Amino acid sequence: MQSFSRNRIRQVDADAIAELGLPSLLLMENAARGVCSAVIAGGPWKSITILCGPGNNGGDGLAVARLLAASGINAATFLIRGGKNLSADADANLGFLTKAGVSIEMPDTIEVARRLELLGQYDLIIDALLGTGVRGNVADPFAAMIEAINQSAAKVISIDVPSGLDCDLGTPCGVAVRAQKTVTFVAMKDGFLKPAAAEYTGIVEICHIGIPKVWLDRWSDRH
Repeated sequence: MQSFSRNRIRQVDADAIAELGLPSLLLMENAARGVCSAVIAGGPWKSITILCGPGNNGGDGLAVARLLAASGINAATFLIRGGKNLSADADANLGFLTKAGVSIEMPDTIEVARRLELLGQYDLIIDALLGTGVRGNVADPFAAMIEAINQSAAKVISIDVPSGLDCDLGTPCGVAVRAQKTVTFVAMKDGFLKPAAAEYTGIVEICHIGIPKVWLDRWSDRH
């Protein structure tokens, strides 16, 4: 099975944008559509909660919130910045949501944790807190959010990688989300093939985001 390291998958995205002219927002939109398909296929859900971080992983989550709303599914969406600036694409998707009148909250972590405690087994948490760039130990407020997710009775779908999981090593960076399903983009990540990773990733579904396979195969031959 083809799998990519953290650096390799980032280079795929960068080269697809530069060589193919695919806008990064289009790739994010395609990724979000794949997540939405997995969410809808796994339902019906009593309620859906989306936890978004400040980076592109959080941007994916914000795009998912909008696309679900387009299908008439209103998810409780929380943006956890952790004192960091939003990535450009996350900021764009936040703008799309707010201009459309879709509700998004930016509460403190204690409030979010309390709300997650109320979720049951027929509810869904979409984990879009942290992406492939995580290394070292996850710091608060994200560590606290991951703990709250893991203590909830709700089912969990992680976007691209379970938050806090080192995607090269397949081990937690101090703490990592334990998901029932991970919707990952383009290809498996190297760490997902490690036996210990399964308790965090759950079932891994690969979502193709619009990069033609023929180009990806040529790219792999060059690298």
